[in-house]
Amino acid sequence: MSDEQKYIIEGLDEYIRQGEPQQRERSEAWKVAIGLQQVDRLQTSEYLLDTAKRHIEGDISIGEAKELIDSYYKSAAGRKEVEGDRTEEADKVAAVSVPTSGRYMLSARAIRERRRYS
Repeated sequence: MSDEQKYIIEGLDEYIRQGEPQQRERSEAWKVAIGLQQVDRLQTSEYLLDTAKRHIEGDISIGEAKELIDSYYKSAAGRKEVEGDRTEEADKVAAVSVPTSGRYMLSARAIRERRRYS
């Protein structure tokens, strides 16, 4: 994990320490989802982290966050040159790994996504 990535994830810790209960819960879920990608030595993009913060703050739903990530990679063919296939994989799998309810459980869709990229 790069120093920059550690800093950004620590930025999510602020929501855990100082946020409202729902912000803490969402931040913890995103940290787990991003951490699962790091275990596989995948790096998420700045865009994913910005989107995660918007979800944590309640500006968008998790469904909207997932749609934004999908459209981000569909919107520009040249983006793959910038982000890379592995970053796209990390972002999409992280987004589907965040629970839509209060409990953290990998959904069947998340498991299929992880297998698809493996």
